Amino acid sequence: MGRLRHADRVDPDVMTDLVVESVSREGFATTSRAGDFRLTVDATDETGPNPNAVLLADYASCYVPALRVSARHHGHDDLGRLEIDVAADLDERDDLAAIRFSLRMEADLDEEELASVVAYAKEICHVNAALREGLRADVTARADAF
Repeated sequence: MGRLRHADRVDPDVMTDLVVESVSREGFATTSRAGDFRLTVDATDETGPNPNAVLLADYASCYVPALRVSARHHGHDDLGRLEIDVAADLDERDDLAAIRFSLRMEADLDEEELASVVAYAKEICHVNAALREGLRADVTARADAF
């Protein structure tokens, strides 16, 4: 992917890799545009999911391809169906305090293979890398789950 120029509202001489434009006309909802896609996020959960829910979905959505890359890295071509249930705890300020993934995969990996695939996926997941150390997901995984 090549580097992009910011929209005309940002310094046109600044080069960047990603551009997302976000607008809030009123209230607590914001609509963001990333390429051809739009997403409305609403802190009150009225017109879209709240920011914490979006972050959890983003994290799981990033972890899935990381699992598939990790599996290939460990000699497994196809994990088949993957499902992740994400649970989170909030602190007194409604900030995320803990994240847990419950992962189920179709592939039948032994415990050692599964642990290796799960661990390497966490290393290469971009969202995992972006989160503070204490907030990274605690993953429990079950192979041959379907």
